[in-house]
Amino acid sequence: MSRLMVFSDTDSEQVLLDSSDVTVIRQQLQAAGVQFAQWQANAPIHADSSQEQILTAYSHDIERLKQAHGYITVDVISLSPNHPDKQLLRQKFLAEHIHCEDEVRFFVRGQGLFCLHIGTKVYQVLCQQNDLISVPANTPHWFDMGSEPDFTAIRLFNNPDGWVAHFTGSAIATTFPLLA
Repeated sequence: MSRLMVFSDTDSEQVLLDSSDVTVIRQQLQAAGVQFAQWQANAPIHADSSQEQILTAYSHDIERLKQAHGYITVDVISLSPNHPDKQLLRQKFLAEHIHCEDEVRFFVRGQGLFCLHIGTKVYQVLCQQNDLISVPANTPHWFDMGSEPDFTAIRLFNNPDGWVAHFTGSAIATTFPLLA
């Protein structure tokens, strides 16, 4: 189940909002400038589905986003608990960073925790299968895939080089809860 927790950026103990209501999640994130939506596949998706099968199943939604926002590159990322570099990859994404373009992720299976540092708040968004999140360019954030990552996500980019992070150097991400 998708979940949004909001904290003060100075107090990871004080939860300002905790909701699994998709309407509340969408409204709270929209007010912060973040897009959150849910999609349904046009075809069954399984853990062993190929990138081509996944992109075909969501082709209508992907094309709509590409047209609306000018995305030029689309791919699929998938990690499983037996990935040999899972801890290294987890650490890479746990540091607060920004991108010069929107970070758009649609979860086909599994889950991931996006932590957005917007103004004086931290928004922790637990994205699960069928969740789409679009983090605006230049928004400080970090991502936790958990100690045993098991997810597949569609990624959309304006930049043909794909994922390019600019780390902020802040240690804020170390003070907030992570996935188990």
